[in-house]
Amino acid sequence: MTTLPPQPLSPLDGRYRAAVTGLADYLSEAGLNRARVEVEVEWIIALTDRSLFGSAALSDADKEALRALYRDFGQAEIDWLAEKEAVTRHDVKAIEYLVRDRLSSLGLDAVAELTHFACTSEDINSASYALTVRRAVERVWLPKLRAVIAALGALAVEHRDAAMLSRTHGQPATPSTMGKELAVFAWRLERVARQIEGGEYLAKFSGATGTWSAHLSAAPDVDWPELSRAFIEGLGIDFNVLTTQIESHDWQVELYDRVRHAGGILHNLATDVWTYISMGFFAQIPVAGATGSSTMPHKINPIRFENAEANLEIAGGLLQTLSSTLVTSRMQRDLTDSTTQRNIGVAFGHSLLALDNLQRGLTEILLAREVLLADLDANWEVLAEAIQTVVRAEIVAGRSQITDPYALLKDLTRGRRVGAAELAEFVRGLDIGDAAKERLVALTPATYTGLADALVDEL
Repeated sequence: MTTLPPQPLSPLDGRYRAAVTGLADYLSEAGLNRARVEVEVEWIIALTDRSLFGSAALSDADKEALRALYRDFGQAEIDWLAEKEAVTRHDVKAIEYLVRDRLSSLGLDAVAELTHFACTSEDINSASYALTVRRAVERVWLPKLRAVIAALGALAVEHRDAAMLSRTHGQPATPSTMGKELAVFAWRLERVARQIEGGEYLAKFSGATGTWSAHLSAAPDVDWPELSRAFIEGLGIDFNVLTTQIESHDWQVELYDRVRHAGGILHNLATDVWTYISMGFFAQIPVAGATGSSTMPHKINPIRFENAEANLEIAGGLLQTLSSTLVTSRMQRDLTDSTTQRNIGVAFGHSLLALDNLQRGLTEILLAREVLLADLDANWEVLAEAIQTVVRAEIVAGRSQITDPYALLKDLTRGRRVGAAELAEFVRGLDIGDAAKERLVALTPATYTGLADALVDEL
């Protein structure tokens, strides 16, 4: 058997690449390295702006030339770093050498020793991960989540008055509307989205064990904690003043748990819509040229929701692993976080793939209102709740002598079908006021939806 030419091992880099490509700008190895160059360059600028160690502030032209190192970061830098890391066996050291090399080519050798000045690798890494994860979440993942929420909201409004039989424990229950049920998911997701948007992205910049020891040795009169805070916050991320060699990753744990929580809600959505499709509540719109089954020509499979379901499970497992691993570091440092964090993009990739499938799936279904109405019409016994509740109110008002109305309706309806005529006859024979009888006789399963329609306005 011949050996295949080089192939992507992960489906995210193969079959599903088009759906997740936006994340690669930030959560790939190249994206991380670009952010590392950004942090190194901006640190040099921050130090020279303050004329530390006799340096002079760089000209605007020099600053722009330096910033071009990360703004124009591309294949040449990727290849240079790969070659250098093969020698250094250290990814951040290779970044330092790259910046030094470019400083020399720009004629800025005078500030070369400020490259990586007083930094431990985790100063650069924590800032770089905060930058890349924040940008990936805010620019790629959250917009896709918001697109799903918007699609749900639009369907909720469209179907706000579409009465449907509920199923609690899988059994016929008090009717709702399809719009209200979809609004529940939109409301849940919106709440978690706001929590994610309000999260912190923390970095440290305090040296080998978080004490600024080397910094003070070089310049004891500088307020290094304040300088570091200003630098990190100037990058658009948040500062953690109290750390070991690493930033403690608690912000990452919080973020990944929230993203996993959103994934759980989305998984619930996927399985519910799948079930509604299987019940005929939703019809799927045929896609020209698409095949549902290789042998059954009639089939349109709910693949968008099945794909989303599976990828949310994969993402959830990875996010759980990230959270449980990153929350712990032995003593002042161990390297378990290093390889773990390289899978952040994989976790978000599967989550983004699921979101993409859900967004597309929600645009490929049509509500079959006639199926909903037929289902309601076959289950008049769900009005037993309304009848026994009205009877209770009549008893309290002194207009009925009935005892134990719940048991009365239970005997009539539990475990058996009751049609419209039988239920109307039963109501007319009840010992309750005429107005109450009229309300109950006029009630149908399709009109017994309470405030379901109005509740959609809570979105």
